[in-house]
Amino acid sequence: MIDCAVVGEGKVKSFQLGRQKVSLRDVIQLFVQMEQMQSAGVPLLDTLSDVRDSTENDTLRDIMSEIFRDVSDGSSLSEAMNKHPKIFKPLHISLVEAGEETGDLTSSYLQLIKYLKWVDVIQAKIKKATRYPMIVTAVVLLTITFMMSLVVPQIVGFLKFLDLELPWFTVALINTSDFFVKEQFNILGIPIYGAFIVLFVPAFIYAVVVSLRKSSDGFAYKYDAMMLASPVIGPLIRKISIARYSQTFGALYASGIDVIGALEASRSTVTNLVMLDAMESVEGHVKAGSALSESFNASGEFPSLVVRMVKVGEESGNLTPVLDQVSDFYTHDVNEAIEGLIEMIQPLLTAILGLTIAWIAAGSLGPIYMNLGNFMQF
Repeated sequence: MIDCAVVGEGKVKSFQLGRQKVSLRDVIQLFVQMEQMQSAGVPLLDTLSDVRDSTENDTLRDIMSEIFRDVSDGSSLSEAMNKHPKIFKPLHISLVEAGEETGDLTSSYLQLIKYLKWVDVIQAKIKKATRYPMIVTAVVLLTITFMMSLVVPQIVGFLKFLDLELPWFTVALINTSDFFVKEQFNILGIPIYGAFIVLFVPAFIYAVVVSLRKSSDGFAYKYDAMMLASPVIGPLIRKISIARYSQTFGALYASGIDVIGALEASRSTVTNLVMLDAMESVEGHVKAGSALSESFNASGEFPSLVVRMVKVGEESGNLTPVLDQVSDFYTHDVNEAIEGLIEMIQPLLTAILGLTIAWIAAGSLGPIYMNLGNFMQF
């Protein structure tokens, strides 16, 4: 679809393929501008007008134009933003709505900015934790496939020409190479080679799992439970889930939203279904009259240190700074977990690649060295 938009008075129309994506950092910049102008005492309509005119993102400019029109027609800012759920999430709306109710939009903007910057950092770390191992794994698989499909067959041809007695590790190398280069089976007249299986079957399995997780609640729950119980990925998933939950709850509570409302909104940031059950149990205990610290403890997902910190905050009536400390605690924990995962995966994949190359070298040169005496006699 071709999108034509008037950038501004006296400016030429811009033609783009599709709509420009609104990134998280665009949203952060928007709320930074709104907070600064609100702090300076600029009226809301003037603020919306200035933000609309100053943004460089065409899609966001169109959205801000609609929000400006809706607020001019009498809608509240939260109601106008709520019409654009792809850009402004329920958490954003809740914080703005709380600021409207208390008459302190500046504090709500500050909480939003703090929260969104935290989300931006965490998302960057999650991408680093997932993309880096995937890229390195892909490089290792491509290297092994290249060696087994192109290099080893030439070595095998040379060894067969010499007609040597082959040790077991060379025979294994030849059989592995044959798997890569020979047709394994045929689908609708299309030959499927071992190299194709090694490279594309993992991606196919991943696509099937994602599809089943979306279509079947039972499968999704069992899969999430399995991932959470895994020795390396499980602790990382748990820490990221609780970090998101704690940071969101702290931001909502600090903005004046009641505990139940903050817990319900925070739950939407948790994607693992097993962890989601634990967070729902926290809500249930609080609604039943239990203290927040007792509810966290009953869920079984929060460390005793965090439970004690929240209990101290409740007893002192100073829960907001304690929640900030809990968020900092988990953010630090997530950082260490991600760095530890990367430090573990990198040498592991490097070792696999090194052992494969060593195997190829031993399998190709071993028979020659073992029959060196025969060559000398000849």
